[in-house]
Amino acid sequence: MVAGDATPAPRSIAIADGRILAVGEAQEIAEAFRGSNTQVDDASGATITPGLIDAHLHPIQGVELCQGIDLGRVQDVAGLRTALAAEAERVRRDTSDGWVRAWNLDYAVFEGAQLTSALIDEAVAGVPAMVFFFDFHTALASTEALRRADITGARTFEDSSEIVVDGAGVPTGELREDSSYQPILEVAPKPSTEETLEAARATFARMRRSGLTGGTIMDGNSGTLDLLEALDSSGLGLPVRIVSGMDVKPVYTAAERAAIAAQRDRAGNRWRGGVIKLYADGVIDTGAGWLYEADADGQGLDGFWPDQADFVAAVQEFHAAGFQIATHAIGDRAVGETITAYETVGSRALSGVPHRIEHLETLDPRDLARLAETGITASLQLPHLQWRIADGSDEWARRLGPVRAARAWAAGSVLRAGAPLALGSDWPIADLDARVGLAWSMLRREPGARDAFVYEPEERLTAAEALHGYTRGAALAQGDDDLGVIRPGARADLAVWAEDPLDTPGDDLVELPVLATYLDGLHTSHEG
Repeated sequence: MVAGDATPAPRSIAIADGRILAVGEAQEIAEAFRGSNTQVDDASGATITPGLIDAHLHPIQGVELCQGIDLGRVQDVAGLRTALAAEAERVRRDTSDGWVRAWNLDYAVFEGAQLTSALIDEAVAGVPAMVFFFDFHTALASTEALRRADITGARTFEDSSEIVVDGAGVPTGELREDSSYQPILEVAPKPSTEETLEAARATFARMRRSGLTGGTIMDGNSGTLDLLEALDSSGLGLPVRIVSGMDVKPVYTAAERAAIAAQRDRAGNRWRGGVIKLYADGVIDTGAGWLYEADADGQGLDGFWPDQADFVAAVQEFHAAGFQIATHAIGDRAVGETITAYETVGSRALSGVPHRIEHLETLDPRDLARLAETGITASLQLPHLQWRIADGSDEWARRLGPVRAARAWAAGSVLRAGAPLALGSDWPIADLDARVGLAWSMLRREPGARDAFVYEPEERLTAAEALHGYTRGAALAQGDDDLGVIRPGARADLAVWAEDPLDTPGDDLVELPVLATYLDGLHTSHEG
């Protein structure tokens, strides 16, 4: 049956040319569409929902950043050093001039201690190393990695990026935000185009296994569009439907921005551009989230753009060029200033699609009301709650304090206020499996850990609200009225579940089998 359908009798869906023709009683549909060319897929006993859409993810950038070892299970500095030493030994054994690369490290591992190269230098024993924290907004580089990238002191960037230095002006090894660690990425080995294509295709295929049939990339550039074009034009085609934003940062010249604008209408069979990604701030954990009032360490009072007027001008420029705009805004002031910037252009793209804000990790009540009034989409990633600690000792909560931390990822409040809500993973920052995202949205604690602390229980979503955020809400957020819904005329992007996800407790949802997915009406089985 179709999830949420009050009719107890079996229901059927007729599909042709990639779209839904009709939904109705099984016998009626069979009689109406019987013919020699009719294919019948029997999903008796299963539940069909619209195909899920991850509203915010990084499947191609993740290929470059997720190199080396996953540090997600590391809990202290000793464990970090053990993991890095083992990887350094492998690199010395298997390569002539390799690097130690690692990712997914929790800030809590360091218990508030200053981040320095000395913490990892002995473990990697001279091998150049760069370790990314889970959010990819901060990296820790070894002394040798800094040397190879010729990072010898502080630098001035056109955004809030920072090479952290000590009192003598010597880099500590901590690199905050993208511009600061780009010099290391430029000298470190990179995956080839073929390796990137293969890894991206594998990621897209993995999406399907949890019911995802689409997603929005939030880090793109012309190279991203080239890769999507190559995947889509191959014999296999893209395994999912993708909308890709394109990054615009303060350092970009007028010529670079014009080149981006010229690619607005690039598209293929299962992908398209047309979205601009801007940044209003960094992350709260390092003091780079933009706040109305300073954090516990006196930081958080600066936005990503040195002059906020330039950010507003960028919004106006790309709105006038016909783009939908999505802005990374984590701190409460970053959210408020983004709403204000959008208001200068009417809060909707020329196509009528609402502009959107990504993350909204702490939200001032006044700005919550403004979201609802303007109709700007709030795009949240509830699995990010996994990085918090129940006693508030994690860097995110410690810096914010209890009042602002209590406004965390306020998905329930967003819906109650009447603002549009879209949900996603932010992969590779959180698990790509959409069932995990649904469970976190419903539980606001670790799925399966029934005695675990529940963060802001009043912000929990119902199963229907969570599924809506991953289907219809995500579809409308990217401007696709014919996705995320089962009705005549809609695209036949569907997920087939072993049981009704709306009747499945959140703790059990992560193990609920997705039997099959349909993209453009084409069936892929996930059984076995």
